[in-house]
This record gives sequence, C-alpha cells and structure tokens, in this order.
Amino acid sequence: MKKFFVSLFVLLVFGCFQNVFAVEDIVSLDEVEQPAAHYDLLELDSQKVPLQAEISFDWLDITQVQRDENIEKYHKLLFDDNTSRIYFTKQEFKTQFANYFKDRDFKHHYFLTNNGVTEDEEAKYCAFFYKKNTLVMYAIQYKNNPTNAFYYNAFGKLYYTDVISKEYPNFPYTSMQYNRKGELKSAIYFVSRDIQYMFGPEKEFQGVWYKDKMYDKNGKQTLSRTNW
Repeated sequence: MKKFFVSLFVLLVFGCFQNVFAVEDIVSLDEVEQPAAHYDLLELDSQKVPLQAEISFDWLDITQVQRDENIEKYHKLLFDDNTSRIYFTKQEFKTQFANYFKDRDFKHHYFLTNNGVTEDEEAKYCAFFYKKNTLVMYAIQYKNNPTNAFYYNAFGKLYYTDVISKEYPNFPYTSMQYNRKGELKSAIYFVSRDIQYMFGPEKEFQGVWYKDKMYDKNGKQTLSRTNW
C-alpha cells in the first residue's frame, strides 16, 4: 500500500520557510513503514533571534550507554518536565481549535500555495506536492498565532496541528503534532537549528535529526531530507 511521506522533516521548515525546520518532499513508499511526519513551519528571523553557542553533534562518536542516556534526557524534557498541555480529549481539541477545522478560504490559499507564495500580510505558507506537480497538502502559520501551524488537504480539511512551546523562536523549544482527533502523532525537542530529537505517539524514540540526516538509537542512519 502506498503511503505519503514527508521527506524532509522538521524543522520542519528548512525547505519552505528557510532557516528553521525541514519539510520533506512527499514521496510514494510501497513497503517501508516510516515515522509519522511532523511538519513545523516556522521561520527564524536572524535579526530578532539572539546568537547562540554552536552545539556539536556527537551521536556517532559516543557510546551506546551515552546515546541511551541522551534519549532518556530528552524524553523526560518532552513528556515529564514539559509543563504545557500535551494530551487532549477529542472534545477538548475540537473546542480549542474549532475555528481551524475547516479553512474557509481554502480556494484562495490553494491558489497561493500552488503558485509558490510563501508569505503575505496574514500568514506564512508551505505547500506539499506529490511528484512535484500535484498539491496534496498546504500549511498555514498565522502571524497573529505563531505557536500553531495548521495542515490542510487541497479542499481545506484539517489534517494536523502543530503546538509549539512559548520559547519559540529561541532554542531550545518543543513542538507537538496532533491529528484532527487531538491524538498526539509526534513530539520533537529542538535543541538547535541543526539537531532535533523526535518521538512518536507512544513516546517511543524515532530518531535524532542532524541537518539532513536522521539516526536511530544505535547510530544508524535511517532517513534523509532534502531542501535542508
């Protein structure tokens, strides 16, 4: 069965919104199961974000014990020490995001994103194409609501919602992605622009991104992303 997979991830969006996350190109996968895609659409303004010390990536050089300790550290930061709300009931989620379940201006937004518009006075946009010519999803980050991003199909139906912590755009920060039922699909701890730890809906570790490559708990590369 074919699956649509966002092949850039995170930070989520290096591709559409430069300088932040990477949104992967959507490709067709016939057999291989992939982690849920997490699309973050926020763009850093280099004039407003303070400079920070460079954080080195040593995942491939440290021992397995040290990798396991790092995984536990970021798991705790995401799920134990995170004071923001992580889980919703279906009704709570629907109530909180009721105004976004349907994009009433989807024809306008479809036209914009399909024609390469990435920003206007109202919002920032990102388009997701299948085989580079068919728009299958677009995302909106409203400027009056920068800690949320909303992902719609071509007909304006909500697919996913990103909830970003208040620390954004300063690192570190967290980003949680939910489906339209309010179910957690992925959680990411953004250590820096280059390094992100990603966990799945059952709090399982899915990998650490370093620039354009993802590595599993054993240091094996599992994914790559374009447009980073």
